Amino acid sequence: MKKKIAILGSTGSIGKTTLEIVKKNKNDFKITLLTTNKNIKEILKQSKEFDVKNIIVSNFFYFQKIKKINKNKNLKIYNSFDSLRKILKNKIDYTMCAISGIEGLKPTFDIIKFTKNIGIANKESIICGWSFINKEIKKNKTNFIPIDSEHFSIWSLVKNDIHKINQIILTASGGPFLNKSKKFINKVKPIDALKHPNWSMGKKISVDSATMMNKVFEVIEAKKIFNLNQNKFKILIHPKSYIHAIVKYENGLIKMLAHDTNMNIPIFNFLYHDRSNKIKSNPINLSLLNNLSLFKPSVKMFPSLKVLNKLLNHETLYETILISINDELVKLFLNNKINFNDISLYLLKIIKIKEFKKYIYKRPINIKEILKTMSFSKKLTNKYVRIKNA
Repeated sequence: MKKKIAILGSTGSIGKTTLEIVKKNKNDFKITLLTTNKNIKEILKQSKEFDVKNIIVSNFFYFQKIKKINKNKNLKIYNSFDSLRKILKNKIDYTMCAISGIEGLKPTFDIIKFTKNIGIANKESIICGWSFINKEIKKNKTNFIPIDSEHFSIWSLVKNDIHKINQIILTASGGPFLNKSKKFINKVKPIDALKHPNWSMGKKISVDSATMMNKVFEVIEAKKIFNLNQNKFKILIHPKSYIHAIVKYENGLIKMLAHDTNMNIPIFNFLYHDRSNKIKSNPINLSLLNNLSLFKPSVKMFPSLKVLNKLLNHETLYETILISINDELVKLFLNNKINFNDISLYLLKIIKIKEFKKYIYKRPINIKEILKTMSFSKKLTNKYVRIKNA
């Protein structure tokens, strides 16, 4: 029997990769739902190719537009995730949550009750709202698997042995500017920051990789997902991105997980975690294994790493503020409003301003408060940068 699957954010990178896997294994899956914010051309193409009967277009303008141009009478188009109960009358087998940004938090939370297995590739959801997501996962007995390559690797290595962990190492490529001078980096353009040496990623995450902020976020995600103190985690530079996680156990054993820089692998293993199948992959790369070149990142080179010293082990709205400030600064850089080095510079200054102090220890009450805090933080960030540039 085919497994039913929903893909939230099907027109993005992770969504498209998931569809490619489904395409190669059509006898195993039936897609029940696809969603997008505004890429209506792509989602109509996807719904036709995979014979999908339900789609959600969350942007109201594009929802109205797609309703006018859609010629498939069998396709039901919705504008809100409040329609999930109409679409998913019974629990489906898998849900891939690949909506980018904080916009993915509420849809991720809302769909948990309708799915047996959930894969989350949206870091903002986990960083800002893990306590709510985790509670809902447990309440509905939904199986959760992280999709980000580092967190999937940790999950694969530790599983039921999380209480035996001594240390977990997350690896980072160092981005496109590794070993470049600050003078050189300050002159780079957005197009330069998007040239990741190993991965093909979206604009935002590519810039975060270049500043190492992506690794900061991954540490926050990992400590929440695996319920470990932050001091259990360490970051090492690994320019070739072949090793994704290293786990040292209290009994002295060390395990590491390697795979090609290809998101097909964690996504495929999520979809087939409970049954067997094969994926086409490259042979073991001995030249990479013989030259891992692991080393500690320089805080001088990657000042964003200083943020880790300011975080608590329990969930607070401060993490939402951190995501929000970084989002806006990356956006300003991509729009040529600030220099690359300004991202980290402004970030470390803005998180210290008095308006944010009360959030350092404040736990979020609900998802609505998280979204409100994010909106406030983004406005304040733009105001601060404008004042500085005035």
